[in-house]
Amino acid sequence: MSYEDGEVPPESVSPRPKDDDRNPPVFNLPPLLVGILAVLLVAYVVPAYLLSEDGYGWFIFTFGFIPLRYAVPFSQQALEWLWTPVTYSFLHGSVEHILFNGLWLMAFGAPVLRRIGTWRFILLWAVSAAVAAFGHAFLHWGDVTVLIGASGVVSALMGAACRFAFPPRGGYSASFGHLMPRQTIFGALTNKTVLIFTLMWLLGNILIAVGVPLFGDMAGEVAWDAHIFGFVLGFVFFALFDRQPVRL
Repeated sequence: MSYEDGEVPPESVSPRPKDDDRNPPVFNLPPLLVGILAVLLVAYVVPAYLLSEDGYGWFIFTFGFIPLRYAVPFSQQALEWLWTPVTYSFLHGSVEHILFNGLWLMAFGAPVLRRIGTWRFILLWAVSAAVAAFGHAFLHWGDVTVLIGASGVVSALMGAACRFAFPPRGGYSASFGHLMPRQTIFGALTNKTVLIFTLMWLLGNILIAVGVPLFGDMAGEVAWDAHIFGFVLGFVFFALFDRQPVRL
């Protein structure tokens, strides 16, 4: 599409960067996201390299999510059931695991954070972590295995980004996608780029579910179900966290 001299394209087509966008933070990431990445790194390095084997076991038990906790009366256990639906999302089991989630977090977390702001992003992180965890627990009720990793949250951020960061004309805008109007659920699903991305993402998780190893899955069994619950939460309910108008 071309424009005549002096004609300005609509904001939804060609968003103008704000002053903050012209002077981006480290690696073009919002400060909060840099802080979260630092926390993920510390939460991996400290228990993996500085704690004893018993200390590592205590750390994972205390901050990891275990479905069995919710099949046992709370009166018969300590308070780990209260915070682990969120704290597990900051733990990772290997360097590959944390690098894989970190890369996706930078790609999709940045536009979502720029769009909804700090406090809404923190709320989205906590809610999506809990939804992913309890979705996993629902399918693995009473299981003693420990769920760790930010994959459920990252999946929610991917789902959220699908509602605004993929322009109808195609592509993905990590730098200025946060300025785009929010699309309706139906509108996003009829966006060819969103549809292809979602189907490819879903296919990857189906392959994981049937036991096909993919890059980034080196930390043990992958909770593909937590990924799906997280993505659905971010995609379907993003409007509850957004502060910008919907595209009609």
